[in-house]
Amino acid sequence: MSEKEKEAMYENTEPEFDVSDKVMTDNQAADEAGVSEEIRVLEESTAEIEEKTQLAEEDGESDQVIQMREYIGNKSFKEFRLLAPEMNEADVASLLEELPENEIFPFFRVLPKHIAADVFAYLPIDLQQSMIVRFTEGEAANIIDNMYVDDAADLFDEMPANVVTRLLAKTSPETRRTINQLLQYPDSSAGSLMTTEYEALKLHLTVAEAIEKIRTDGIDKETINICYVLDRDRKLLGTVTLRQILLSKPDAEIGSIMTENVISVTTLTDQEDVARDFQKYDFSAMPVTDSEGRLVGIITVDDIVDILQEEATEDIEKMAAISPSDMPYVKTGVFETWKKRIPWLLLLMISATFTGMIISHFEEALSTYIVLTSFIPMLMDTGGNAGSQASVSIIRALSLGELEFADLPKTVWKEARVSLLIGATLAVTNFVKLLLVDRVDVAVAAVVCLTLVVTVFVAKLVGCSLPMIAKKIGFDPAVMASPFITTIVDALSLLIYFSFAQMFLGI
Repeated sequence: MSEKEKEAMYENTEPEFDVSDKVMTDNQAADEAGVSEEIRVLEESTAEIEEKTQLAEEDGESDQVIQMREYIGNKSFKEFRLLAPEMNEADVASLLEELPENEIFPFFRVLPKHIAADVFAYLPIDLQQSMIVRFTEGEAANIIDNMYVDDAADLFDEMPANVVTRLLAKTSPETRRTINQLLQYPDSSAGSLMTTEYEALKLHLTVAEAIEKIRTDGIDKETINICYVLDRDRKLLGTVTLRQILLSKPDAEIGSIMTENVISVTTLTDQEDVARDFQKYDFSAMPVTDSEGRLVGIITVDDIVDILQEEATEDIEKMAAISPSDMPYVKTGVFETWKKRIPWLLLLMISATFTGMIISHFEEALSTYIVLTSFIPMLMDTGGNAGSQASVSIIRALSLGELEFADLPKTVWKEARVSLLIGATLAVTNFVKLLLVDRVDVAVAAVVCLTLVVTVFVAKLVGCSLPMIAKKIGFDPAVMASPFITTIVDALSLLIYFSFAQMFLGI
C-alpha cells in the first residue's frame, strides 16, 4: 500500500471516543441547562414586570411609580433607595404593600431615615404591627419618634401590652408620655383620634413674633394652617389661620385678628359626631378640649376620612348580616370569615322556620288551588325588596343625622303614600300579565294583586320604622337591614296571601 493510500485511509477514519470528551460534554450540558433555567426565571420575572407596568400605564400611574415598580421587581435596592425620596410617601407605601410580607422588610430597611417613618405611617395597621416587632430597638425608636403621635397611638392600640412597653422603652420621654396619654382614651372617642402636635400661640404675640415661632417649631406639627390661641391656663380663646397671619401687619397682636367663636369637641365625643361636625363646618382640623375647656389636642381631616371609611364599612357589613371586622377581606382567613358570617345566618335560618310553618298550616288549602303556589316566590321577593328599599334609605338618613325618632310619624306617613303608589303600579301590571300570559282566573289574579298591594304597604312600614325604633332603644339601625326585614316580611306576606285566598276563593 502506498504512502498516499495510507494517509487517505487515516483521514477517513473517525477518532476513537475519549472519556474526557464525555465528561466535558456532560458538564457543558449541565451548564447549559442551568443557564436555561436562569433565563426562564428571568423571562418570567421580566414578563410579570412588563405586565404590571402595562397595567400601571393603563391606570394612569406616574412614570416614577412605574419605574419604581420595575426596581422592586428586579430587586434593585440601590436604585430603589435613590428614587424613593423623590416620590410621595403614600405611593412608596402602596408599592411595598403589593409585595409578600417577607419581601417588604429588605426594601423598607434601605429607605433613607428621613422618609422611613412617613412611608411606615401609610402602611396598613396590621402590616405595621408585624413589621415593628422585627426592627431593632433603635430602629423602632427612630420610627416611632418620627411618626405623628396619633398614628403611633393607632399602631399600639391593638398590640399586646408587653410589646408596647418594650417598644416605647427606647423612645423619647415626651413621645412615650404622649402616646400613653392617648391610649387611655376610650376607643371611638375624639381623644383616641387626636394628636397633640398642634401650633399654639399666646394672646399678646405680634404677627411677626408668631411667624418666627411657627418657623421655629412648625416643622414638628401635624398642621400649621390653623393656630390655636391659648391663655396661661391653656384654655382655648380662639383660632387664627396662617392666611390671616400672613396678610396682617407685622405689629398687629394675635388677639386682635383671631376668631373667638371657636367650635370644638371634647375628648369623650363619639367619633361619628366628630365626623358630622367636620362635614357640617367644612373643617380641616378640629380642636379637642377637656372638661374644663383646656386644649389637649386637635383632630385633622385625614383621620376623619379613615373614620368615615370604617363606619361605612361597618354599616355595610351589618346590613348584609355580617359581624364587622377590622381586617381587610383579602387578609381575613377562612375560619375568621366563617365566624363573622355564621351567627346571623343561623339566626335568620331559625327565624325563617316560621315561613315554613305558615305554608305547612295552609298545605291542604293549597292542594285545592295549586296555582297559588307558583306566585309565592314573587310575592315574598317583592315584599322583601320593598322593605329593603325603605330600610336602606332610612338607615342612611339616620347615619347622616337627617332623621330622628321624633320624625317617625312623618316618615311612616310618607312611606305609606309611596307604598300605595308602588303597590298599585305593580298590581295593575301584574294583573294584566296574569290574565294574558298566565291565563289564570280573575279571582286568582285579584287575590295575587291585592296581596301585592298590601304586602308592599306592610313591607314599607316595617322597613322604615324598625331602624328608627332600633336606634331609639340603643341598637345599631344597620342591623335592621335587608336580611332581617326580608325574613319578617316573608312571613307577613304569606299570612296576607292566604287570608285573601280564604276570603275570595273559599279555601
